[in-house]
Amino acid sequence: MPVTNVTLAPDAVIYYPDLVNLYNCSIGSGTRVGPFVEVQKNSHIGARCKISSHAFVCEGVTIEDEVFIGHGVVFTNELYPRATNPNGSLKGDADWTVVPTLIRRGASIGSNATIVAGVTIGCGAIVGAGAVVTRDLPDHAIAVGVPARVVGDAREKEAAGCPGRNAAARGDLG
Repeated sequence: MPVTNVTLAPDAVIYYPDLVNLYNCSIGSGTRVGPFVEVQKNSHIGARCKISSHAFVCEGVTIEDEVFIGHGVVFTNELYPRATNPNGSLKGDADWTVVPTLIRRGASIGSNATIVAGVTIGCGAIVGAGAVVTRDLPDHAIAVGVPARVVGDAREKEAAGCPGRNAAARGDLG
């Protein structure tokens, strides 16, 4: 798989470069990318992030610094995708409307979560494994379920001695 035209910080780590597909994107300082990850054009991953294996980061996704992306996380970038135009012709690049998605600093997204196009996940928020995020999540929210709903505040868990935001750095959430 290719690593093509990537702005890659010198100290970023791409584990198994032959097993990733990265093109026309940027990856920040200290970020680690696992095997079988795809990061598409016009996507940006910040510094000190961990992108676990089998994650799919499509065009239009911005991931700020210190974000954890668990195994098998999938982002979408179109709200109403179709394979063909109304006249039956196969859609090309000019026929898609990319809807940007933003993952704010220090957020953690658990394994196999799906993030629907156009949402913002707030600073320090935690998305549970398998959740489907269909709307914005506030800073420090803990969200679970399908569709994802806010069930707590990460700051309260941290105050109680639970791992919270720093779990992303250790990989405890995926």
